[in-house]
Amino acid sequence: MANLYYCDQPGGEPFAVGTTVEISGDEARHAVRVARLRLGEHTMIGDGRGSLATGEVVSVDRERFAVRIDSLTVREAAHPELVLVQALAKGDRDERAVEQATEFGVDAIVPWQAARSVSRWDGAGSAEKRAKGVAKWARIAREAAKQSMRAFVPAVEQPLALKELCEAAGSPGTSVLVLHPRGVSRLSDWAQRHASTAERIMLAVGPEGGFADTELDALEAAGAVILVLGDTVLRTSSAGPAALAVLNSALGRW
Repeated sequence: MANLYYCDQPGGEPFAVGTTVEISGDEARHAVRVARLRLGEHTMIGDGRGSLATGEVVSVDRERFAVRIDSLTVREAAHPELVLVQALAKGDRDERAVEQATEFGVDAIVPWQAARSVSRWDGAGSAEKRAKGVAKWARIAREAAKQSMRAFVPAVEQPLALKELCEAAGSPGTSVLVLHPRGVSRLSDWAQRHASTAERIMLAVGPEGGFADTELDALEAAGAVILVLGDTVLRTSSAGPAALAVLNSALGRW
């Protein structure tokens, strides 16, 4: 069983064994026309909110298919919540970060426009740019979650400004970790001591040119912790996923 398809149940109704769930729209068209899903096959469906079900395909046409659920697994949301705060970056580097972070188990993704971000979602038509950008990142996260057979699709939240990231750093239960060579301690050391007691861990990654000194100073003053991954410097597309791998290991998820 190599495929997972997501279905948003009307009204948020949960899956149940013995019921039949119909999937339509782009998800169904891809399953039927590209993946060649056929009547009588067994496949997996999910709601993106923790439920994964398997069952037999009982009807198929070009626009929809239906699955009768034979078995169901409901998973709890992970604790602590792992959040990638990814700076906008040129090309598709920020999008690659979103894809890999989803594969590595991130719970939520937050775009932020750093001072040195080449890609910009501000200026003329900024509201439309932000909406399109968030929607695109959400599509990437959804597809990566399907590929990884995840029970949860990570939410792509609205972009944060530096002020809002500083406010998060001062919030009880939230740990904002800034990945930057200025740090003197390693993320792996911090994770062994503090990861399991946090409620929300936000990993802040800068753009290609890194954080500006003013950004680092403001975040540190607000309570954020500046850390390094190791002796080398990673690209903006890989720093977040690498940090998630460190946290997954420390939390016993990997």
